[in-house]
Amino acid sequence: MRILVSGSTGLVGSALIPSLVGQGHEVIRLVRAKSGSPSKEMATWDPDTGKIDLSGVTPIDAVVHLAGESIASGRWNAAKKVRIRDSRVLGTQTLVQALRALSQPPSVFVGASAIGYYGDRDAETLTEQSSLGTTFLADVVRDWERASQPLSLAGTRTVLLRFGVILSKQGGALQKMLTPFKLGAGGILGSGNQYMSCISLRDVVRAVEFSLTNPAASGPLNTVCPQPVTNREFTKTLGKVLGRPTIFPMPAFAARLAFGEMADALLLSSSRVVPEGLTKAGFEFLDPTLEASLRSALA
Repeated sequence: MRILVSGSTGLVGSALIPSLVGQGHEVIRLVRAKSGSPSKEMATWDPDTGKIDLSGVTPIDAVVHLAGESIASGRWNAAKKVRIRDSRVLGTQTLVQALRALSQPPSVFVGASAIGYYGDRDAETLTEQSSLGTTFLADVVRDWERASQPLSLAGTRTVLLRFGVILSKQGGALQKMLTPFKLGAGGILGSGNQYMSCISLRDVVRAVEFSLTNPAASGPLNTVCPQPVTNREFTKTLGKVLGRPTIFPMPAFAARLAFGEMADALLLSSSRVVPEGLTKAGFEFLDPTLEASLRSALA
């Protein structure tokens, strides 16, 4: 397939593209205009202004849309929250509008989404049928997913992968945790009772590839391993895998002082999410447990 990929330099994109190329697919990167000139392997866009040029790369069989402002870098303020929302919602609207205008639209669109859709839900088990949360991130994800609806209505099979915490030593939350945990300074966050729904990077890549080729994959799909754990269990397991003690907790007030609003949204909230849709569609996890996911990430 000829596959257009946005967010190609991010954590998922950097792992996905070599895998797609290795399977014989032709990948076209969608990059910001200042990143390079259009070519047969590259298309340009400026999602901030709604400009996009796909003229030199058609036809396109499939699209993987991963672009979006990092939610875990820097403290949240009004400007940061605008960038988080607009990079996802306006970026998706720009891309979807351009794809719908093509004489031959792609047959499948796989878009990044997030389990932030569900908000802070304590110990409630959450499937794709669970209701929308009431947090800032829940509102962002709702609008992000809605932005792709015109493609689905026009007949393009649309898959929205609601990513959990992606485990990789190359980036994301785990990379930030490794230094204190290796020094024996890791510990639970807040009460430790909040649920974390994680997945290994290699299973994320496989879920994207599965969604591209499997007609049973459609709509929102929770992209997390089948066994969500509490932060206390996560802390104990990471310490076990690293062979280090985990005796230095970070109280909730300290997390809020250090990270501001982001602490409640990403560190202290609870999301007990299960991959019901992926499992029913026939996806098989290589790393179905947290320990397997951590060992894969740190291998």
